[in-house]
Formats: sequence, C-alpha cells, structure tokens
Amino acid sequence: MAIRNIRTEEDPVLRKVSRKVENFDDKLFLILDDMKDTLLKSQGIGLAAVQVGILRRIVLVNFDGRIIELINPEIIEREGQQIEAEACLSVPHKAGRTLRPKTVTVKAQNRNGQWCIYKGTDLHARCFCHELDHLDGKLYTDNLAPGESVYFTRDYD
Repeated sequence: MAIRNIRTEEDPVLRKVSRKVENFDDKLFLILDDMKDTLLKSQGIGLAAVQVGILRRIVLVNFDGRIIELINPEIIEREGQQIEAEACLSVPHKAGRTLRPKTVTVKAQNRNGQWCIYKGTDLHARCFCHELDHLDGKLYTDNLAPGESVYFTRDYD
C-alpha cells in the first residue's frame, strides 16, 4: 500500500469523466487500499480516484472513522436543499458555500461487486455529492450557491 499524490485544480485530469469499474480484482483492491491510506494521511473526509490520477468511478468516504468504499456510485434520490461551506483536497486552502441536497441516497458496489445503498444527510450528503461530482469532472467550485465565491482559508501545513 502507498500514499498517492493528490492532484490539484490546475491538473486537467480533474476535469475528465471517470470510467466505470468492470473488474473487481487485485488491481482494484490495491487502488482501494492506496486510496484509503491517502485519505487517512490527508485527514480528508472523501477522496475520488480521479484525485489521485485514476479515471475510474471509485470514491472513498470517511464518516466518523468508518471508511466506505463506493464503486460505480450513483445518486438515486435527493431531498431538500442546504447551503454550507465546502472545501476540497484538490483545491487546497480555499472553500466556498455550495448549494446541495439536504439528503441523498447513493447506490454503489463494494469491493466484491455487491450493490449497497447508503443514505446521507447534511455533511454526509454534501460529501457524497462532492465526491460523485469528481467522477464527472466537476469541482465544488462549479456548484457555488448564488452570490457566493471561493474564499481563502487558513494554512493547514
């Protein structure tokens, strides 16, 4: 397992659409394990494969110390709306208030190819939306709430 480099907003790979995962094999398992190590080291709450330069529909989220692996995820239900601050490992030292659903339901495969359903509200819903957007070449800065702009945050280094 290894820590992978997180691509930043200048990297054109972040604007590409990721491809569906077809093979649930040792190569996938290595990617998932490396992404987990990278996510934990970065202290983020979510990481999409494209953020480490892999154009596959893979997302990891860390909800309260529980890592959830989402392969070929899709949002199947949205409810309500919220406007809250978001940041991104690929857009360091910046944040912005986005318009997102209050609750989302996500359907995804696990590392064994089995389909699972996850529901998230508030921060978890924002995280699901944020990470799944990465798979379609979008950054949170594309979803700023009306009248909002990106602002600088304190330095975390």
